[in-house]
Amino acid sequence: MTASRACVIGSGPNGLAAAIVLAQAGLAVDVYEAESEPGGAARSLPLTLPGFLHDFGSAVYPLAACSPFFSTLPLANYGLEWIHGDAPLAHPLDDGSAAVLERGLGDAVKALGKDGEAWRSLMQPLVDDWAQFMEDSLGPMIRMPRHPLRMARFGLRALQPAQALARNHFHTQHAQALFAGLAGHSFLSFDQPLSSAIALVLGAAAHAAGWPIPRGGARAIPHALVSHLQSLGGMIHTARRMDAHALKDLASPLTLCDVAPGQMLTLAGDRLTPRYRRAFEHFEPGPGAYKIDYALSEPVPWRAPECRRAITVHLGGTLQEIAASEHAVAQGRVAERPFVLAAQPTLFDSARAPHGRHILWAYCHVPNSSAVDMTDRIEAQIERFAPGFRDCVLARHISSPAVLESIDANLSGGDISGGAMTLRQVFLRPSLHSYATGADDLYLCSASTPPGGGVHGMCGYHAARYALRRMK
Repeated sequence: MTASRACVIGSGPNGLAAAIVLAQAGLAVDVYEAESEPGGAARSLPLTLPGFLHDFGSAVYPLAACSPFFSTLPLANYGLEWIHGDAPLAHPLDDGSAAVLERGLGDAVKALGKDGEAWRSLMQPLVDDWAQFMEDSLGPMIRMPRHPLRMARFGLRALQPAQALARNHFHTQHAQALFAGLAGHSFLSFDQPLSSAIALVLGAAAHAAGWPIPRGGARAIPHALVSHLQSLGGMIHTARRMDAHALKDLASPLTLCDVAPGQMLTLAGDRLTPRYRRAFEHFEPGPGAYKIDYALSEPVPWRAPECRRAITVHLGGTLQEIAASEHAVAQGRVAERPFVLAAQPTLFDSARAPHGRHILWAYCHVPNSSAVDMTDRIEAQIERFAPGFRDCVLARHISSPAVLESIDANLSGGDISGGAMTLRQVFLRPSLHSYATGADDLYLCSASTPPGGGVHGMCGYHAARYALRRMK
């Protein structure tokens, strides 16, 4: 080993995962965070009224709950407790009914009626070998998977455009809409390859691990990771914004950066080789998010009572409507009827609002850096399935793409997924060598590296292991 210490820039889940791996290897680790609180987009903030605690970025954590790395850490010892809804997901429709994704696969099959067996055929192979599937699907992209035949079967379906797979596989409006809402997490147009991949992963995750929230809000995740890092001797320094000069002054033998490629260009300066500089310059950001946090006088008055069983609710209507919404964003336009992703954590974690009050977390997709005000369109979609919703609103906090970036510089233009998940950028994320920069002492470990966005820590885990292997 040629280094006894290391630095990590950024304390999002990936940065903290990288720091823990380095500390486990015996290095003295310092983490530098620009903001006053660690966590990146996994933070909880008092955004509206006193006593209401909102998740600034992510809110629901299927991949964190089953992360191959996080599951090896004693995070429960540091207060991390997962809370599940009665069902992982509800998807209301205009007739007053709702498609419900039940936690148990057998229950989901029954709930989906004549499309139940079709749902089973997609999800059962993933659920049966979930732990091994997670290790393969959340691994570095350019490698031989441990179970190549299973991953090949998954890939044949994952590569299909979501609209084609949903129409060919399901016959009922409920099952098609449920799959469409899952595919909407991809930020891709539904006629694009790979737009089915995240739907398959999140659908199977619902049955294998659930879609939980951490008690006390998103901040419980980085707080537990920071506590474990400190138990290993690591140090975290908040309110320490880095630039190229500050990075040089650290003179660290090894530095990992949990930052976006655009930030890396500025931070690394001339330490990037021309080859990697070109790769980072050409990296394509994903669409942005337009988010609203609500303080409510009462729970959302959903027309479909099934929506009160789930923490997560997808609002967009039919497969065709959600496909049109995502296609508009992919074409650089805002949708008139956007697909809205909502979470209602206080139905199951009442401590995050004053007694009898509630919070709602909701966002839609917009073109990167869009300045269009989507408030009325988001609220129209909520009101569509919950008449009287606006009468429950005590306060709202609006986070446009610019506001999101101002609170977390990694969310460039409101991009919450670490870059577009196009076919090209699945394999070149952000370059062929993923975590490398051309400098032997400098690596990238953010969601812009494999396996990509989501709170699972695996980008930081793999980047740190890669850096350690190259040091030996």
